[in-house]
Amino acid sequence: MMFYCFLADGFEEIEALATIDILRRADIPVTTVGVDADVICGAHDICVTADMQISEFDFDEDALGIILPGGMPGVKNLYADETVRNAVSYCQSRKLYLCAICAAPSILGRMGVLEGKKATCFPGFEEELKGAEVTGEKVVVDGNIITAKGAGCALDFGFAIVSQVQSKEDADRIASSMQC
Repeated sequence: MMFYCFLADGFEEIEALATIDILRRADIPVTTVGVDADVICGAHDICVTADMQISEFDFDEDALGIILPGGMPGVKNLYADETVRNAVSYCQSRKLYLCAICAAPSILGRMGVLEGKKATCFPGFEEELKGAEVTGEKVVVDGNIITAKGAGCALDFGFAIVSQVQSKEDADRIASSMQC
């Protein structure tokens, strides 16, 4: 059981790190994958050493899915990477989890993954969620796709992933331990 969180220069730090933290508290492994470098700097100049470079990336047979944080130009850099786009297609074809927050659901929309699905995103990116019913809610779960609105929703995004992968009780337990 493994999630892969792709980090590209300009990623939104809260969206990536809060989500990873919550999943790891739930004992759900997450491996960070650096697009183009070992050390990836976020939109607010917080730099993170990725667990692996994208050139080393390959899905584990126990993969649960991927996490795409937002942030600019992080989302543009993610979409520009062929391996990231291939990972989205791989997850969609196998019904693995596709988790995207802030502007990152636009990647799913541009790739046609959101057709007929409910989704949410950072305001201003709605038109890029091609074929989706855009709800405007903080977090939306539609089958294997989990989307969230932005940095302020990062904890809820992480809890939603835990609820889907494990249970709502596990997510509530972690939220309670974090004083949420």
